[in-house]
Amino acid sequence: MALQGPQKTAAQLIGVVVLMGSLSWASVPFYDWFCRVTGFGGVTQVANAGSDTVLDQTITVRFDGSKERGMPWEFKPVVREMEIRLGETGLAFYEAYNPTDRPVAGQASYNVAPYQAGYFFEKIDCFCFTEQVLQPGERVQMPVTFYVDPEIIDDRDAKYVHTITLSYTFHEIDLPEGVAALDTGDNTGAGTATN
Repeated sequence: MALQGPQKTAAQLIGVVVLMGSLSWASVPFYDWFCRVTGFGGVTQVANAGSDTVLDQTITVRFDGSKERGMPWEFKPVVREMEIRLGETGLAFYEAYNPTDRPVAGQASYNVAPYQAGYFFEKIDCFCFTEQVLQPGERVQMPVTFYVDPEIIDDRDAKYVHTITLSYTFHEIDLPEGVAALDTGDNTGAGTATN
């Protein structure tokens, strides 16, 4: 029996709602995938090793650090900029300090400017891949290992880029369960030290 009149309209509306909900749900992972593949929006690439090719041509990499409002850490790059050859592996450090009297967990988000350079900025290792926990008064230096893909010189837009800025913003996140238990004085969990 075919649907007619109001029943058909209701079924069509439900179908539209389900379709729109599905597209909304899929848009976030699709956008994330798109940015990672294309470097759109300043998203960097991830490499397992350094480049096989190193050119004599150099590029300046600037480093920027900021915090989300309410994040109590102090956070900054150790060196503000460096000049490296295309394909050369670079190593930079950022410093974080927890001036509070409590453990604080953080996670870094990042981007590259100008955006067209994102596809060619390859991170080999980065503190942004994992959450960071700093104890009260703890100061750490966190490394990022990277290179700029020599293929940047063949890109229609990116070949005119002479300076790339790598920016990190730290956000406070919930403490991991084990650290949160220690912070509240709950010593009932596994791994409690004994004398």
